[in-house]
Amino acid sequence: MIKAFIIFAALLGTEAKENYKVSTDDSSVEWVGKKVTGQHNGIISLQGGRLEMENGQLVGGIFTMDMTTIDVQDLSGDSKGNLEGHLKSDDFFGVEKYPTATFVITKAVPQGPGKYKIVGNITIKGKTEEIQFPATVEEKDGNIVANADLSIDRSKFDIKYGSGSFFDNLGDKTIYDNFDLSISLVANK
Repeated sequence: MIKAFIIFAALLGTEAKENYKVSTDDSSVEWVGKKVTGQHNGIISLQGGRLEMENGQLVGGIFTMDMTTIDVQDLSGDSKGNLEGHLKSDDFFGVEKYPTATFVITKAVPQGPGKYKIVGNITIKGKTEEIQFPATVEEKDGNIVANADLSIDRSKFDIKYGSGSFFDNLGDKTIYDNFDLSISLVANK
């Protein structure tokens, strides 16, 4: 009994993981998709998420993007609506069947003060792939602020429309396989 109490007391003395809830209002996901003749950009809303901290270090987390909110920022009118509709269709992200995309941090490797190599699994259209990218994480006004820029190969998630990797003779209609995300998460206790 005394031994169990000592173990319990020792466990209480160690700092436990702290969960910080991602603020969907203060966080953002910006995207850029490129093609031979130019590029388009926009935003995707976050549905939710959390970052896990232990002893002041990032140790894990998860966040979910609401793919039904894909918004094109560089076009207006019918052009904007047409591209948003196409990105939400089965040719691209199939948001009717797959309304969310999720990223789970499996490892956060410190690379110096406030810098990490993030390793995790991203799920898009029901397919999961491991990705790695650099990120910065800092505490600011009681919040955890995490920022990262990364590139994702859409062809790994069965998004083949306009891809020169799968179709010949596309010419200037070719859409590059990689798209870029710029992610800024603000999370609080």
